[in-house]
Amino acid sequence: MKPDRPYKISTLIFLKDKEGRFLLLKRTKPPNKDRWSPVGGKLDMTIGESPFECAIRECKEETGLETSHQDLHLFSIIAEKNFEGAGHWLMFLFECQKHIDYIPPAIEEGKFAFFSREEIDEIIIPETDHELLWPFYDKHHKGFVMMRADCDPDKKLEIVVEENLRDGS
Repeated sequence: MKPDRPYKISTLIFLKDKEGRFLLLKRTKPPNKDRWSPVGGKLDMTIGESPFECAIRECKEETGLETSHQDLHLFSIIAEKNFEGAGHWLMFLFECQKHIDYIPPAIEEGKFAFFSREEIDEIIIPETDHELLWPFYDKHHKGFVMMRADCDPDKKLEIVVEENLRDGS
């Protein structure tokens, strides 16, 4: 019998500069150690933090950028089962409408850099991000998509779209 593995709940925030380049973090620890990822972090469930509150807090803590609820567009919720064979993640993905035009100083979690969307396909990112995260960003960041993914490392990645509202319509 598999051990209990409750969901970890997190946010990812897609931040861009005025040229449209994405700010990514090269992580120094798991998950996704030594790989580039969007800014984000886990919800503080002990205080009942909402996904929007988490995204605002993580933006400030990791980059120094002050944001508000109005700056964020929730474009996806992803339920990832068996991520790295170790756990489950419920992720809320936000596109930030406010630009960040500086590279924040390195933090305990890693260092930052800007990348064009084309460059992201060439750098070291989590494997599931190549098949799931970035293609779904490209297709749905102006609307909303809810999906689930079985990321069991012993199987082929399985993605199921459960809700799709294009461009908010």
